[in-house]
Amino acid sequence: MRVLVVGAGGVGSAAAGIACRRDFFTRLVVADFDLSRATRVVDTVGDDRFVAARIDASDAEAVAALCRAHDITHVLNAVDPRFVMPVFEGARAAGADYLDMAMSLSHPHPDDPFHQTGVKLGDEQFAAAPAWAAAGRLALVGIGVEPGLSDIFARYAADHLFSRIDEVGIRDGGNLEVAGYEFAPSFSVWTTIEECLNPPVIYEKGRGWFTTEPLSEPEVFDFPGGIGPVECVHVEHEEVLLIPRWVDAGRVTFKYGLGKEFIDVLRTLHKLGLDRTEPVQVGTARVSPRDVVAAVLPDPATLGDKMTGKTCAGTVVRGLGKDFKPREVYLYHLVDNEWSMREYGAQAVVWQTAVNPVIALELLASGKWHGTGVLGPEAFDPQPFLDKLVEYGSPWEMREQ
Repeated sequence: MRVLVVGAGGVGSAAAGIACRRDFFTRLVVADFDLSRATRVVDTVGDDRFVAARIDASDAEAVAALCRAHDITHVLNAVDPRFVMPVFEGARAAGADYLDMAMSLSHPHPDDPFHQTGVKLGDEQFAAAPAWAAAGRLALVGIGVEPGLSDIFARYAADHLFSRIDEVGIRDGGNLEVAGYEFAPSFSVWTTIEECLNPPVIYEKGRGWFTTEPLSEPEVFDFPGGIGPVECVHVEHEEVLLIPRWVDAGRVTFKYGLGKEFIDVLRTLHKLGLDRTEPVQVGTARVSPRDVVAAVLPDPATLGDKMTGKTCAGTVVRGLGKDFKPREVYLYHLVDNEWSMREYGAQAVVWQTAVNPVIALELLASGKWHGTGVLGPEAFDPQPFLDKLVEYGSPWEMREQ
């Protein structure tokens, strides 16, 4: 296996640090628009299987050319979701398989955005599924932690724990704090704004996908691992678009444990128009307000040594157990920032995201996972993945609700 990682930011660099301890690949190219960032990652890893390269992720042909130059078999997309389609198309043009952790962007319904879906997350990629299948190639989409591990939990519950699933609800939260900053998101703020302020999607059997107001229906969820109760709200996320395609569930939701302060900041950004991506004229320059917000906030990849606490990603599943009695469980994965920094030099959120595509690549290399077309994590046997997660030293857990 010869892997191209597009993006040398927090998740891309964490993926390189995890992969260097494994032997399932012979070459890993770390590519970034800023060659110096990719070079720093390769120098830090210190493994002769790794090389650095420059890439323009907005140019599908540039992606394809770099794949051909290094005989790449698998492309791991670790850049912002606005670059999903050119990287996705470049991989297919080069005859490589593809993995990502966030799917092609959505576009709200033009007339009724808080009730009806417009272009949904991943629609552009799923439209290309016949072409990928015809070429005998695999695009494994949404294989981070959320989406990714959360979807695998849903499939595991369907296979092993439940005879009927009434609801799958992804619940993500943490108690991470960053010393010296009043507001410092632990993940890409560009992506955070995109998913939190777009109309959230909900799925119900018989009704299909529909939308609601951003940051709506707050609930307090008690997270394990000492995190405790956190206010969670509806957020647009890929799991709601992926899980119903492979898991028979009555309802699917995603709620993010942002906390009141974070929610208030996001609402203020929206009220001021600072979440917009369309450029505005500022003096002699045209700039995107959202890019300005991202530029003035710290890079999440640099915050690890200032961060304390844990992050928790998990899936609540409610229905009838295998014994046909009512059951509700929370399958979850905890990462302590102190552990991830000590073991890998990566902050908890980016490490928790990066470990999952590396495991998926190893399963694909071994043949334990295989397929063609555009597939989500739910399309694969969850047990080998969960076993690998334990093998990688970061076990998953389950709580009866």
